[in-house]
Amino acid sequence: MKQKVKVLREKLNLNQNQLAEACGVSRQTIYAIESGMFKPSVLLALKIARELGTSVEDIFALEKGD
Repeated sequence: MKQKVKVLREKLNLNQNQLAEACGVSRQTIYAIESGMFKPSVLLALKIARELGTSVEDIFALEKGD
């Protein structure tokens, strides 16, 4: 799965901890999503999109084989 969490987060001048707190998760969870080690639940993806001011589709995309 391709994702643009880090790019969008940095455009808003948010650090991982700030985004994590706003979404109700740990900083490690945001790190794991950004590094591709963890795929967020639908609920968490929606929360991330809300905090980044965009849609889930603009942040997350399936790659061939996903």
